[in-house]
Amino acid sequence: MRLLIVEDEKRLAVSLAKGLRAEGFAVDVVHDGLEGLHLAGEGAYDLIVLDIMLPGMNGYRVCAALRAVGNDVPILMLTAKDGEYDEAEGLDTGADDYLTKPFSYVVLVARVKALLRRRGSAGASPVLRVGTLSVDTATRRVHRGDTEITLTAKEFAVLEQLAIRAGQIVGKPEILEHVWDFAYDGDPNIIEVYISALRRKLGATTIQTVRGAGYRLVAV
Repeated sequence: MRLLIVEDEKRLAVSLAKGLRAEGFAVDVVHDGLEGLHLAGEGAYDLIVLDIMLPGMNGYRVCAALRAVGNDVPILMLTAKDGEYDEAEGLDTGADDYLTKPFSYVVLVARVKALLRRRGSAGASPVLRVGTLSVDTATRRVHRGDTEITLTAKEFAVLEQLAIRAGQIVGKPEILEHVWDFAYDGDPNIIEVYISALRRKLGATTIQTVRGAGYRLVAV
């Protein structure tokens, strides 16, 4: 899943991004409200962590602008303020949750995961099934029949992208976009490393290579 952090405190933003990437999320970071609004409108994000006190455009206005055009991405607002009025204003603009600084990183991750689970339960089932393989996007657990398969956070993220479009070809650029962040400028062939690892754990025939096009997850 892909997250956007809009936070002008750069050390905090970098710290949050590092931690969330370790949880298996792809994370983009911007430090300005206008830039955040633009990126949120252009990118397909699963959740936005949005500070209120931002240069360019404050978080209230960013949130309201996104909701005004029908963008229903979950938004977790961050602020150094406290008090019922601030919370009410944030939620009135369309935010889904609210966290006051300073906060525990563990609490933030729990709130992020809760919002993502809530979004999943309101729509499609969080469990993706491909043959005997089940991929639970809420608990981030994978089973082949009754046997659980242990994956790293990045392996799970790659598998999730393939499982969402099971039977279809998923290209390297699409996987990079959703599993790594937009600032990644490393070797795109890193995907092959994770595909090889997944084949070792899931079975060699589970993921097909479509030469020149990408990869396809198939039922076995």
